[in-house]
Amino acid sequence: MKFTHANVHEGDLLPRSFYRRSALEVAPLLLGQTLVRRTEDGDIRCRIIETESYGGVEDKGSHAYGGRRTTRTEIMFHEGGVAYIYLIYGMYNCLNVVTGPMDDPQAVLIRAVEPLTPADEVLMRNNRNINIRKPADLSGGPGKLCRALRIDKSFNGSNLYESDGPIWLEAGQQQVDSPLIVQAPRINIDYAAEYAAKPWRFYYLDHPYVSVLDKNAENWIAPAPK
Repeated sequence: MKFTHANVHEGDLLPRSFYRRSALEVAPLLLGQTLVRRTEDGDIRCRIIETESYGGVEDKGSHAYGGRRTTRTEIMFHEGGVAYIYLIYGMYNCLNVVTGPMDDPQAVLIRAVEPLTPADEVLMRNNRNINIRKPADLSGGPGKLCRALRIDKSFNGSNLYESDGPIWLEAGQQQVDSPLIVQAPRINIDYAAEYAAKPWRFYYLDHPYVSVLDKNAENWIAPAPK
């Protein structure tokens, strides 16, 4: 799936208007877009492969469920287009894209990325500094990709629609044979009651960088243009 806009082309920054949709709309649209991380060793570019949607105050899987507004969740209440970074298990950072209007806390978790070029892969492997046996070991999972890109909580609140910070998002490469997008329940949110089964995780079918393949995943059908 490729985000299309009359004035947006491959390599352009995704405009702020891209993020004004709901998290459920943005999550599949982020697949194929380019996440850029600027480092002292050079820019790292990678393609987004897997996402999860967290949809506002009614979503029992969201940190902002019920309108919970804390020091950690405050950034989720901002207008879409900024990064929300949080720590899990006391050791793994997770990168999220805030979406929607001000005071409507929604976000999309970036679960997996793949390096765009061999040079990008080298930089990511150097950052991981572990034995990589398969592609998903490198950046197939929210904690893994943050380690591969050296993303931490200091990036919380970064504007993703501007290229003067440490991370941003660009329009992705046009693919002649676009891979099939599927959707499945989100990962590790059993506490979310009836929201745990919502098929709000999106990824490219059988892609080697996907964190968890679901044999019951269903094809995602893009909604008709409004």
